[in-house]
Amino acid sequence: MKMKVNKVLMSALLVCSFFCFQSLALAEVKIGFVDIQAVLSKTKSGKKARAEMEKEIDKKKKEVQTKEKELQKLSQDFEKKAMALSNEMKQKKSLELQQEYAKVREFAAKAQMDLQNRDREIFSPIYEKMKKSIAKVAKENNLSMLLEKNEQSLSWTDDALDMTDKVVETFDKM
Repeated sequence: MKMKVNKVLMSALLVCSFFCFQSLALAEVKIGFVDIQAVLSKTKSGKKARAEMEKEIDKKKKEVQTKEKELQKLSQDFEKKAMALSNEMKQKKSLELQQEYAKVREFAAKAQMDLQNRDREIFSPIYEKMKKSIAKVAKENNLSMLLEKNEQSLSWTDDALDMTDKVVETFDKM
């Protein structure tokens, strides 16, 4: 009796599974893609953010270059005067120069970190707004999913599936 009940339950489970998977297979899956970098370069906010970020990068680059030039001048001065200095003074000046090199490297690393933090500050609100734009375009076009297009993820796509311009349009209206 127990064996018969198990067989009936298994049969019923198999039939239910068949119908469930069949209905899933029949469901239409619509996929689109969006080029995030293109959205950034085409939207007003993205253009403004990139311009702001480029200014920040140029500013930091000039600051680092100024420090490097100062260090180069110190190094050249040391090389010119090294022959006239005693061994003790050479060691002292060499140590000072090494410390200055370390300070410049530290300054450059801090500048890089500052730029990364600034990038996050500038672009985070844009990415949040972009997520909303992408969701809205996906819903309006009855898409099951909207993938990001870049060189690593999608080798080829049909241009009819490209939702980038629609996302840009939606983004700028929000």
